[in-house]
Amino acid sequence: MKLIDPILQFHSELQQIRRDIHAHPELCYEEQRTADAIAQKLTEWGIPIARGMGETGVVGIIKNGTSSRAVGLRADMDALPMQEVNTFPHASKHEGKMHACGHDGHVAMLLGAAHYLSRHRNFDGTVYLIFQPAEEGGGGARRMMDDGLFREFPMEAVFGMHNWPGVPVGTFGVTVGPIMASSNEFEVVVRGKGCHAAQPHKGIDPVMIAVQIAQSWQTIISRNKNPIDAGVLSITQIHAGSATNVVPDDATLIGTVRTFSTTVLDMIEERMRAIADHTAAAFDAEVDFHFKRNYPPVINHAKETAFAIEVMRSVVGPENVEASVEPTMGAEDFAFMLQEKPGCYVFIGNGEGSHRDAGHGLGPCNLHNASYDFNDELLPIGATYWVRLAEAFLAQR
Repeated sequence: MKLIDPILQFHSELQQIRRDIHAHPELCYEEQRTADAIAQKLTEWGIPIARGMGETGVVGIIKNGTSSRAVGLRADMDALPMQEVNTFPHASKHEGKMHACGHDGHVAMLLGAAHYLSRHRNFDGTVYLIFQPAEEGGGGARRMMDDGLFREFPMEAVFGMHNWPGVPVGTFGVTVGPIMASSNEFEVVVRGKGCHAAQPHKGIDPVMIAVQIAQSWQTIISRNKNPIDAGVLSITQIHAGSATNVVPDDATLIGTVRTFSTTVLDMIEERMRAIADHTAAAFDAEVDFHFKRNYPPVINHAKETAFAIEVMRSVVGPENVEASVEPTMGAEDFAFMLQEKPGCYVFIGNGEGSHRDAGHGLGPCNLHNASYDFNDELLPIGATYWVRLAEAFLAQR
């Protein structure tokens, strides 16, 4: 690996920053302490900042030379509403809140790049450091954009990065096109007519209708969707009734749909609605159908992905860069930024979990797991990638 020496020398301070953020997790749009800490460091290093986009977002601005060219580097800040089971010294101090997805590490890596870039301005142009709130379901990327992120800070491209457990430290993964799926949720209420369970003929049983709808929906994936297109339809909750001898008035189906394309998503939503409506009608029932599109798929742009691959190879070596990594059905609101600007989203290996300090939980070091902890070995690797990417991007003709 070809890591930047001053960043390696700054590693211990980056670790302290990361662990402090981990110990004080904040949920979406509540990241006030985190934003204050980021702003304090950037200001200390002489980097102008803008605050308030997306409520708690922070943007650092590093300019050098006379070029009007600009590039954006983004890190997310928020934690998850989870109870941490780790007991090491930097474990969460807030009940029911935890950095279980590594956003603390994402912030620290970008701060590492900021520290170096502020002192070694080997570029001509502007680097925008985007510290974004509310990735975990709050749509903070879109909120920052609505507040004028790309209008006030015009950039040619934007890049993002996420740690990935199970992948060796010192490796990267990326692919052109879809790398993460769209995130969508549904809630469908079947409205029947309650009655005594011993006299079902006097009512309209919404439970049986909900079961019929649930089974029929799976044919959308197996019979309506092209087999080579990716799509997931998962019913994760069914709620109905409160007594053993009462047929309830209604039954509710809740779940998620994931796809890599809007075309497939359109088809799935249309077929779900039609099946629910017509199945209910066949039994003289009604349905309330609610389908919410949260995040679009994360789709990497070809030119920017090829560029990012070369930068990653220059940092960790060609043998440690997987250029056609398997996409995941997880979701990310960086997708909104890639709809407005060209760019690329990459995965950086977080290891298998052996890095965790004594006192970690018995669970695996997986994302959104109560035993997770970010691997501090990544800090100089990710920071070096950000620096080399910004320098190389602004050096392009």
